[in-house]
Amino acid sequence: MEVSVPGSAMPVPLPPLARRESTAEAVAAVLRTQIAGGAIRPGTQLREEHIASALEVSRNTVREAFRLLSHERLVEHALHRGVFVRVSGPQEVRDIYRTRRFVEPLGMRAVVEQAAGLRELADAVAAGGAAADAGDWDAVGTADIDFHRGLVAACGSVHLEAMFEGVLAELRLAFLRLPDAQALHQPFLLRNEGMVVLLEAGDLHTALRELDDYLHEAEAQLLAVIDA
Repeated sequence: MEVSVPGSAMPVPLPPLARRESTAEAVAAVLRTQIAGGAIRPGTQLREEHIASALEVSRNTVREAFRLLSHERLVEHALHRGVFVRVSGPQEVRDIYRTRRFVEPLGMRAVVEQAAGLRELADAVAAGGAAADAGDWDAVGTADIDFHRGLVAACGSVHLEAMFEGVLAELRLAFLRLPDAQALHQPFLLRNEGMVVLLEAGDLHTALRELDDYLHEAEAQLLAVIDA
């Protein structure tokens, strides 16, 4: 498939579909993975005919996949121009972090008060440290997202988790706009580890304060680049 990437003359290949049932969802999953992994960058036009040919599906199926991704706010339709991977702007970033400041403290309370999800948080911290040692800063970003996904999962609400997945997908798009993944993610490795220590000790008050500082600092870092 020839998906043109801004600044590159090389097409981005797409992997084969993992399964053929529920084909539109399978197409959406392939595109979602490529977008989240940075292979298809924000601002890239997704050409319906090329995707249909590369994945051996109908163009109607591709349109349905675009519709699914549009609901997730990963792509957008530009009138008379086509479908593009969304480019996160300052307002989107502010909305993401406003939502995170409402939701993630609920997870912290669940971890301390219900003893839920602490092992998953520790595992995400360990994965982030291993990725940093390997110099894989995109994987560090994935581990960071997994840490905060784990906070929300601790609430035990499938509805909250589903909503938060959309927030995390948009956050990934914002991360992809940054030229230096290490500069973004490295400072937060120790902060995630510190929050686990506080939660293990049952110090909810300090953990909540640390989370709030974390989110405000991360938002400021993203906005400094995106709003420049």
